Amino acid sequence: MSLAGFIAMKYIRHVLAALRRADHDFSLIDNGDKILIGLSGGKDSLCLLRALSVYGKFAGKKFEIKPVYLDLGFGNSDLTGLKDYCHSLGLELYVSDSRFVYPILQAHTKEGHHIPCSICSRMKKAAMNNIAKDLGYNKVAFAHHNDDALETLFMNMIHGGRVATFEPKMRLERAQITFIRPLIYCRERDLIDLAAEENLPVLKSGCPANGFTDRQATKDLLNGIYKQWPEAKENFRSMLTNYPPFKLYFDKLEYENASNHSYALKPIIFAEDIVKTPFADKAKKEDEVDYLVLHKHKRVGTISYRHLTDHRVEIAGLTGSASAQLRAIEEVIEIVSSVTNPVTFVLVDTTDKIKIQAGFAKKTEPGIPGSHYILKIEK
Repeated sequence: MSLAGFIAMKYIRHVLAALRRADHDFSLIDNGDKILIGLSGGKDSLCLLRALSVYGKFAGKKFEIKPVYLDLGFGNSDLTGLKDYCHSLGLELYVSDSRFVYPILQAHTKEGHHIPCSICSRMKKAAMNNIAKDLGYNKVAFAHHNDDALETLFMNMIHGGRVATFEPKMRLERAQITFIRPLIYCRERDLIDLAAEENLPVLKSGCPANGFTDRQATKDLLNGIYKQWPEAKENFRSMLTNYPPFKLYFDKLEYENASNHSYALKPIIFAEDIVKTPFADKAKKEDEVDYLVLHKHKRVGTISYRHLTDHRVEIAGLTGSASAQLRAIEEVIEIVSSVTNPVTFVLVDTTDKIKIQAGFAKKTEPGIPGSHYILKIEK
């Protein structure tokens, strides 16, 4: 296609502009990156593939891409169109035999419900992660767009009690893989129009739950809101990055210690909280939760915890006086054990004396090399 012909195409320019804005705002793509693209055959992933195939020249960056199709066993049959389209872009489609996934999903399906989307999503991420490591790729790109982000936000609020959506970029330190979502600023409407404009070989979804999920219900709910209040669509888009007026209760949280009310834990949420703490100069580990230790509402130390497994938690990052550390350990144990039962705590980053005073005993634990200070809680 000539440059003039490419410029005349309206929707690819819209998508590339949104992609470049996301790349600028979240630093998604670096020179030298090797990026796997999750290609389901749906319009979104095909648009992502199309956009990334030309984004290097558009943005002046050099990186490598490879489209990957996960055969989950849903019965999507003919991949000829996808393979041919990839070849037209100078790429080869990598097909992963992941048909073991569907029987697992069926086994976890409750009577009267569709297959569990959350388990499916986790298994797809894990599969892409493994392929990236096997092939030597450092990033995995998914095609979630702005409308997806808003639907996830409302689903989390309605069903999960959380004000949260997925992230544009997520680093998995242990795997040394970064997940990116380059279409995070794209509107679904532009992707629909781009797929039509370029006659992309969109596959019909083979998922038996397609169109009958909570996500579809949330999409319908949001469309109803947009119909009644058209301005809500742009306002909802803006709120995902509109941090200055972000005001909710969690900014004021101080978890008071039950045995000594003068001590409390404050979750580290904002940048100003982390200054002059050990957490300021280190990368945050996966699933790590960091706290300031307060005494009479003034910071006197720090503590963190993270799940090593579903029922095993490491407590670390301890600073401050012995009294501050003991009260902090006590409160973290209460916070975690109130929602995880049974739970085994592994205490590190403090003196043996404090570990013993906190009720921990040195012993070996299956699955953890060497001996450590351990405390088991079962309520």
